[in-house]
Amino acid sequence: MSEFHDFDLVVVGGGPAGYVGAIRAAQLGMSVACVEHDKLGGICLNWGCIPTKSLLAGADLYRRIKHDAGGWGISVDKVNHNWEKVISRSRGTAGSLNKGIHALFKKNKIRHIEGRAKIKAGNSGSPVIEIWNDDKKHRTIQAAHTLIATGGVPRALPNVGFDREQIISYKEAMVLPEQPKNLVIVGAGAIGMEFAYFYNAFGTRVTIVEMLDRLLPAEDHEVSDLIGRSFRKQGIKALVGHKILSIERANCGIRAVAAPVDNESKTQTLEADRILIAAGVKGNLEGLFEPDHSVLGVELDRDHLKVDRTNYQTTCQGLYAVGDVIGPPWLAHVASEEAVVCVERMAGHHPTPIDYESIPGCTYCHPQVASIGLTEQACQQRNIDFQVGKFPFQASGKALALGETDGFAKILTDKKFGQVLGAHLIGDNVTELISEIGLARRLEATAQEIIATIHPHPTLSEAIHEATLGTQGRMIHL
Repeated sequence: MSEFHDFDLVVVGGGPAGYVGAIRAAQLGMSVACVEHDKLGGICLNWGCIPTKSLLAGADLYRRIKHDAGGWGISVDKVNHNWEKVISRSRGTAGSLNKGIHALFKKNKIRHIEGRAKIKAGNSGSPVIEIWNDDKKHRTIQAAHTLIATGGVPRALPNVGFDREQIISYKEAMVLPEQPKNLVIVGAGAIGMEFAYFYNAFGTRVTIVEMLDRLLPAEDHEVSDLIGRSFRKQGIKALVGHKILSIERANCGIRAVAAPVDNESKTQTLEADRILIAAGVKGNLEGLFEPDHSVLGVELDRDHLKVDRTNYQTTCQGLYAVGDVIGPPWLAHVASEEAVVCVERMAGHHPTPIDYESIPGCTYCHPQVASIGLTEQACQQRNIDFQVGKFPFQASGKALALGETDGFAKILTDKKFGQVLGAHLIGDNVTELISEIGLARRLEATAQEIIATIHPHPTLSEAIHEATLGTQGRMIHL
């Protein structure tokens, strides 16, 4: 470490990109500090991935007891729920993991600096970091390398800001003190779909408004169609191909006017207690650069920091960025891996680059959705000659035993060589199955190699085996 630097690496942000990057850098022998003004673990651990899964697990349990118990020969009377305990359980889950990160920092001798970081140009033009607490500058530090991992923040609708009471983001949706009777959700991506399932399972009347023509519009079309049918069966109303024209507060709570994207004159009014905006995220850059990003020559790309996706360096020497702050895919597992690759390259190593076409995506509503690689539509656009195998969970012995037969496994392979191009799964616990295809794509496996891999019986994973057999016209159980 140079005598002019306080640390080899300063990480700004303690979320899944920041704390993972800090730990890996410490493992590589760097002196590391992590600047975080809020709880370690970031949005994912404290307000996103982990506590939402706790909420969704509660929704699954409640749904099965309330609606499915009779089919199992189990009689349950007067099924109710305690909203305060539903919420508090998820907060407890997050709190336990937050303490774990503190312990990991201590184990790896990482300095945790509490405060907000402001990055500005030093006398030599290289970045220096000011630490602020309570609107007062606490100290200034310098590092050989600075890694920005500040994550993302919810994107508001045009001319409609969050008031955190009636017009809310996912953060408020996780801790509402009272369960709303009616909820409008804008956006049918993973966040919107998960909250729609959660609130509906506990009895809230939910309406989803999505500008594109289907739910989960980034997924395979057949997956979107099935999740749409499933949500309708669960009582969730969906207005696809619609947008919100205006939102106003009313005596009843909130009033939103929606209309088809291609016909704004055909309006309808939606009344609700709350409206949850789940229309995407943007890079969390507020107050990060002093006086602004241009002083360091840092470039932006549509509200995100611009980096090269090999070294993750910004357009300023010595300043790096990873995770949601650099743009899609906005996924915690991608952020963590970007951080590892980034700091390993800083240390002179040659890690395997991230294959951004092999990123698993998961949505934890019911039924769950998981996908990786190319869709049929993408293959057609690229003129790839491909084969499809699709196996329904209705033909799966394990799915029948679980009483969870909605869904299917779809596998796409290259017609000439049999290489696995993608997988699209919908059904019970499919988020636990997708990693097999991730490994297959990493190893450039063929359909024949998956077929030759014995899958245990009875398991849901057999659906992947059967679907892969289907790409060669060899399916056994259908």
